[in-house]
Amino acid sequence: MKFLKNHPFAVEAYFESSLVLTFAVPKEELQELVPDYLELDTFQDKWAFIAVAMVQTKGLRPKGLPPFMGNDFFLIGYRIFVRYTNKAGKRLRGLFIIKSETDRKKMAYMGNVFTHYNYTTTDISQSMDRGLKIIRSKKSNFKLVIEHPEGEVNIPAGSPFSDWKEARKFAGPLPYTFTVDKEAKSVVIIEGVRQNWKPEPVKVKNYHFDFLSSLHLQNVVLANAFEIRNIPYHWKKGRVEKWT
Repeated sequence: MKFLKNHPFAVEAYFESSLVLTFAVPKEELQELVPDYLELDTFQDKWAFIAVAMVQTKGLRPKGLPPFMGNDFFLIGYRIFVRYTNKAGKRLRGLFIIKSETDRKKMAYMGNVFTHYNYTTTDISQSMDRGLKIIRSKKSNFKLVIEHPEGEVNIPAGSPFSDWKEARKFAGPLPYTFTVDKEAKSVVIIEGVRQNWKPEPVKVKNYHFDFLSSLHLQNVVLANAFEIRNIPYHWKKGRVEKWT
């Protein structure tokens, strides 16, 4: 039944909120985390990128089913920006997922049946305090504090990007997500489809992600932070390419 993990059907959902923080890391530090068949998507041939996506999802279900049959959950995904050259020679830009967490056991179970994303469950709390949004988990030991200030938001200090337009190119989600099956020597290509995707910069006041710390990366810099709200989204059925 291993084929079930290859995204055997299209899926749709509604993103009430998608908050993505992207961190720049010298490419040498992320190289070993990327499997064969994929390559790092870099900026200035120096920086590679790892993103933390925090998504409040509503009505996730096989495409075509009514919304009431869907699942509502919170997702935390840790992703590396990569490129993949397919067998036709076309270079595709996308994401490689290295960790996935959710606050719903049902979502973790179903996600592990139909994907290679290796979901685990964790606790999630969200609160507001004097205009600041706080998202945290005791079990996963992370905490994020953001602000939506009026007026212009400055690019994070130390970011390799000169402005938000440049930073937007590494904000996600990208058109594709890739999974590599080393034993089968295959790559699963999952294409995402969305409309009216207009990320708004947010100001990050404070953050800590224990999983990022566990990677022992030495020169991590917050490169950008964006949020979008109220977006319908769907993923096409996965396509598998075999390599010899």
